[in-house]
Amino acid sequence: MKARGIDVAPGELTSTVEGDIEKTEHTIKISEIRVTYHAPLPKDKEETVLRVLKVHPAGCPAHESVKDGIRVKIDADIQWVE
Repeated sequence: MKARGIDVAPGELTSTVEGDIEKTEHTIKISEIRVTYHAPLPKDKEETVLRVLKVHPAGCPAHESVKDGIRVKIDADIQWVE
């Protein structure tokens, strides 16, 4: 967000991460990871914020590292502020 001129105070951008584990023939594996970002963000930057969220996965090293073996879903719970 900062690279796009959107300041978020320390501690205001948080995330919830959940995952699913499946049993395989010999072990278990993580089959899906769901990340939901939570933040109060300025309503006048909505278009920019939505664009940032759309391109975020391709620029995230963690996502790029696991995307071929684990489904990753990224969502956001944004509280738009004036």
